[in-house]
Formats: sequence, C-alpha cells, structure tokens
Amino acid sequence: MPITDAARLKLLAPPGGKVRVVLDTDTYNEIDDQFAIVQMLLSRDRFDVEAIYAAPFFNKRADSPGHGMELSYQEILRLLERLNVSPEGLVHRGVTDYVGPGKQARDADAVDDLIARARAGSPDHPLYIVAIAAISNVASALLRAPDIIDRVVVVWLGGHALEWPDTAEFNLRQDVGGTQVLLDSGVPLVLVPCLGVTSRLHSTVPEIERHVEPHGRIGAFLAQRFKAYSSDHIGWAKEIWDMAAVGWLLNPAWAPSVIVPAPVLTGQMTWSVDHRRHPIRYVTYIDRNAILKDFFLKLRAFAEAQA
Repeated sequence: MPITDAARLKLLAPPGGKVRVVLDTDTYNEIDDQFAIVQMLLSRDRFDVEAIYAAPFFNKRADSPGHGMELSYQEILRLLERLNVSPEGLVHRGVTDYVGPGKQARDADAVDDLIARARAGSPDHPLYIVAIAAISNVASALLRAPDIIDRVVVVWLGGHALEWPDTAEFNLRQDVGGTQVLLDSGVPLVLVPCLGVTSRLHSTVPEIERHVEPHGRIGAFLAQRFKAYSSDHIGWAKEIWDMAAVGWLLNPAWAPSVIVPAPVLTGQMTWSVDHRRHPIRYVTYIDRNAILKDFFLKLRAFAEAQA
C-alpha cells in the first residue's frame, strides 16, 4: 500500500523492546555472515528470529547464483547444528537467479515465507528484514506483494558510502536491478554502507583466537572460517561487514544514523541525489568495539552454558 513520509519515518525510528526479525544471507560467500547469524541467534532478549533465508551469490566460490544459494543454505545448517538450533521451519531456500535489469520477481520458498510473515505484521508491529546479501529475495517479495511495504523495515548492508566515487560493492553489483527495486519501492529502509562506514568493523587472528576459538564447537568453527580466508596473517585484519546490520538493530547507538533522501542508483553503479525522494535512514559510523564486545561476551556465555 502507499505509505506517507510520516508513516515511513515512524517505522524508521529505532525500535524498543523485542523485535520480530528475519535474516537474508549469502552465508557461504565469505566469513562475515556466519558471525552475524550467531550474534543474532544468541541475542534472544532482543530478537525473535522467525526465519533465515539463503540468498544467491556468484563468484569464484560458486558456479552460478543458484549454486551459491544452495551452498549458503548448507552453511546455515552447519551453523545451526553447532548452536543446537533446529532448522525445521526456520531455514528457507531463496531464489536461484537475480531480479536483474528486467526487475523480474523470482519464485522461491523464502519469498513466499517472507511475504506471509510480513503480512502477519502491522505498522505498529513490523517485521524487520536484516539483509546481508544481494537483495534478490527481498526485491522479489516487494515486486510480488507491494502491500507489505507499510509493515516491514529493511536493514540492508549494501553499496558504499554516499560520498564514495562508486558504489560497486559486492551485494549491490550482484543485482543492480534488485537494488533499484528496493530503493525505488518506498519501503522503510536502513542503509548500512560498506566502504567508508562498515569497513572499520574488522578483527585479527590473535583477537579471534583469544575471544572466539576457545568457545565451543561454534567458536572453533567460526575461527576456522576466519583464519582460512587468508594464508598470510602478518599485519592482516579482516572486515566482518555483516555484523554491522545486526549491530544497528541490537543497539542503534552502535551504528549512528541520519535521515536522508533515498539515493538514486545509476546503471553505472554510482549514487545520484534527488532531494524530492522519500526518506531513508543512513548509517554513518560503526562502533566496532561495542559490536564485537557484545558478540564475544554472548559467545562465551553460550559456550559456558553448554559445558
């Protein structure tokens, strides 16, 4: 349904209390989605995690977007097994192709589930969609069910800072058409950019070995994924990008933000500005220390409870 700017701004206000949330993730693409999933699932006082959706990706780790989605689905299952969380009814396969320049909705179990959960909400009790991948699942839902835009808030990690010379970031460039659908739909959006903002959210092998690896099967698994990402750890730090989107929803003070007009995404993957556009919330800074401390303490407490 059409949504007024006043209603959109109300939805964009940081929520209090416990929130309904789903996570859209290309989990096998890198190592950061795994950390984000674990932090979300260990934050039960803040999140009612209703679903996790496997998203497509295509790079040297996958033969096609659909293959990337399936690899991500299997990686989610590996994480849940180590967290003693049943995947039944929780994990859903996503689309196997991008929305693309034709802006064509794709079919998938994840899209159906997202629409149903969004429609079960209301403007007073919205569904928060934390999206840390190409936006294809979410864009497909918005194309198929535009009536959901007044009862969801999308928190998307994608693109670079608005002042960056380009915005050819991985999540965005995977599905430019899908990103344009997201930005043009009018859905309440919290945009968490990568280079220039989230790029300061990184960790190192010594920190991971001290605060992650000792803590149970899940800690050892995350540490293995982190360390295997590079064969040269001397002077090396690795961004854990996707924790930023979860961090904003956990505590907005950890990811300060402002209200700006929705940027226009050009076909050349640059940002353009039109001040007549609807408002979105735009994250300008990431408190790396607060987000990682929260994660480390929750992981330790979980491991101690399992011992």
